Amino acid sequence: MSNLTNRNGGPPQNGFRLDKHEGKLFGVCAGLANWSGVDSMIWRIGFVAATLLGFGLTIPIYLAAALIAD
Repeated sequence: MSNLTNRNGGPPQNGFRLDKHEGKLFGVCAGLANWSGVDSMIWRIGFVAATLLGFGLTIPIYLAAALIAD
């Protein structure tokens, strides 16, 4: 039996969904945190670091995730 839980203590989600209640902008990082079990602050730091380091696709990927998963 698996001991995986999401950050709210419940079972992990089967698919990615936005978490607008816990999210800051669109809920993408909070949704990724629920889906993966990794803290949402880690996801936020990753997106900001990737954007600042010059990976040009992070902003369009974030916006696409916000628009598609809605």
